[in-house]
Amino acid sequence: MKREILITSDGSTTIHLPDWDEQYHSKNGSINETYHVFIESGLKLVSSDKVAILEIGFGTGLNAFITYLEAKKPIDYVGVEAYPVTPDEIEKMNFIAVLDAKKEHTIFHKMHQVSWDEKHQITDTFSLLKRKQFFEDIEDKDAFHLIYFDAFGARVQPQLWTEEIFAKMFDALKENGILVTYSAKGSVRRAMQAVGFTVERLPGPPGKREMLRAVKKSNQ
Repeated sequence: MKREILITSDGSTTIHLPDWDEQYHSKNGSINETYHVFIESGLKLVSSDKVAILEIGFGTGLNAFITYLEAKKPIDYVGVEAYPVTPDEIEKMNFIAVLDAKKEHTIFHKMHQVSWDEKHQITDTFSLLKRKQFFEDIEDKDAFHLIYFDAFGARVQPQLWTEEIFAKMFDALKENGILVTYSAKGSVRRAMQAVGFTVERLPGPPGKREMLRAVKKSNQ
């Protein structure tokens, strides 16, 4: 499938798939989307002293890198990706420059250079496990405080936004765990609710009216 580098509205890059008219991040701003959906609406709500995060769609590593930059407590990060981005594509991403994070450039590159399917201590307070895995094969139980659900959209990959997948997400979360996603589709909200999540609509990132946040309530 053809892949192109695209500059989004906030000046940051993404990978565009013209055959699907889909991209790894919002055309209205890769970095803006990450901060709005995953940091402000997710990470900042977790009260645990140490945060275990599962990312569905590790992709370019942008969410992981910004989480590292913004974390105020130790992070255990697991990123699941079936089709890893190539080193050449990573070199074309301009996140470090746009984020003004040149002092941390070695961290971003280390996240991509470390081997898959092994846990690595990126820093004293940030561990990373990249799992090369299909989302359908996830079997974690009560393991995470927070899930970043950042799969390609339901328009192009509806099989990733089903009750079956969200049941796996529900099982993977600890009690009171949070799942955040850029999607606000009614079918996605209903699938989440069907497996036990308490779901709320929130204002969306630039270019989107709404997004969803789902919680695994302790009384479930």
